Amino acid sequence: MATQSALEDQAAGTDGPCPPAVPIVAGFYPDPSICRVGQDYYLANSSFEYLPGVPLFHSTDLLSWKQIGNALQRPDQLDVSQAASSLGVCAPTLRHHDGTFWLITTNSAQVERGHLLLSAEDPAGPWSPARYVPGVIGIDPDLAWDEDGTCYLTWTSFDPRWFGIVQATLDTTTGRLLEEPRQLWSGTGLASPEGPHLLRRGSWWYLLLAEGGTERGHSVTVARSRSPRGPFESHPNNPVLTHRSTDHPVQNTGHADLVEGPDGQWSMVHLGVRPRGGGPGFHVNGRESFLVGVDWQDDWPVIDENRYSVPAADHSFTDTFDTPELHPRWISPRRSPADFTAPAPDGGLRIDATAEHTGALLTRTRDEHWRVDVTLDTDSGATARFALRLDDSHWYALDVDATSVTARAQVGTLGQSVAHSPRGSDGTAVHLFIRTRPAVSSHPALPTDPDLIDLGHLDGEQEVVLATLEGRYLSSEVAGGFTGRVVGVQALDASAHLQRFEYRTTSAT
Repeated sequence: MATQSALEDQAAGTDGPCPPAVPIVAGFYPDPSICRVGQDYYLANSSFEYLPGVPLFHSTDLLSWKQIGNALQRPDQLDVSQAASSLGVCAPTLRHHDGTFWLITTNSAQVERGHLLLSAEDPAGPWSPARYVPGVIGIDPDLAWDEDGTCYLTWTSFDPRWFGIVQATLDTTTGRLLEEPRQLWSGTGLASPEGPHLLRRGSWWYLLLAEGGTERGHSVTVARSRSPRGPFESHPNNPVLTHRSTDHPVQNTGHADLVEGPDGQWSMVHLGVRPRGGGPGFHVNGRESFLVGVDWQDDWPVIDENRYSVPAADHSFTDTFDTPELHPRWISPRRSPADFTAPAPDGGLRIDATAEHTGALLTRTRDEHWRVDVTLDTDSGATARFALRLDDSHWYALDVDATSVTARAQVGTLGQSVAHSPRGSDGTAVHLFIRTRPAVSSHPALPTDPDLIDLGHLDGEQEVVLATLEGRYLSSEVAGGFTGRVVGVQALDASAHLQRFEYRTTSAT
């Protein structure tokens, strides 16, 4: 039986010294949902306004993860063309039942249409066309099956008739509800109960929620019942995981999902952020996916944050775009990269723009410090942009045309050209770089930025830094929203020729 001290230690969020702040999936990969098939684990994350949607990862040890694809890649699955920043695909649930993988999520830009339901034989794809589940207005859908095959859909409802955490049985073949929704347990009284996941262990059903809002008050709470329909009783020491009001290096912990390993050992994935700099602390890579252990005492989950030692990953890669298919890491806001990119005849990638549409080929930044170098050229008279982006209104960039390189900054409604340099007129490709480095305060009592951002180009072998800009303005604490930094290239008119893209994890020195 659980001792009071053990449950109190769990409620404090840690047991002993803080473990290293190393995510299992670093960068803007929030709202993790996990399932296991045999020795294999699979993880899905939110993608918001970016396409393709719902990145999918595979692991055999819970510690090292490789992206195997994206679930939402086709027009018959998703339309986020009108989604504002931080709207779009949020909080998927990934499950495996009776030989089939199931994914359910919400396009929050079209929440009135209901949840999106997809299936696949292989999580790497292809995934089926999306079926909308009519009659449900809300977010954060979850799927669970009883022993008799009954499927329970649980979600966070925005419908005033059934507000809060609600549930109904679902026909997965048609995507239609089989009964009127009913309210379940809606949390402990903290703000914004959401993100439900319903799971069975033994004779108990457990309902996990995210509460407290997805900022510093974020928490994981748990209730249990003998029936998937409830009623649910609250864990005696909720929240079971939170870092609120602590100096833990990982904050905003919440939106969790449970998985049982082949050895019977349980684990939990959850989102968190790694704030840096002075108050209030700035997180720039978005909400990331973390891992903790789970023990069971008196049939209640007890979190063990020290069970796993997650190795620091080197996320470096170089892409010369010499294969027909883009790596699944590449994304774009509201448009599929396949719509505006194509292999260039002489190698590399052509990125096209029209008067109606431009597309930005982007990838998530995944480290506290990094450097990206690109080699690109533009059509005669055309302009390309190499940008570090948080959202539509918060970005730093280098614009390049036939004769010059210009550093630009956009912070909210304020945008300006920061610096300008000739690039030469010999028609050769230009080498641009963006890098981050630590920010150092002139006085210990003064706040610092999370990082500094250098934007520059090469003049022969000489680095020319056009601008060094403060990192806080590309943070969620300044911009708001639910995404993180992404970096890449955009053709502003005509086309750009991206010959080489190199991302390097760097040290803090």
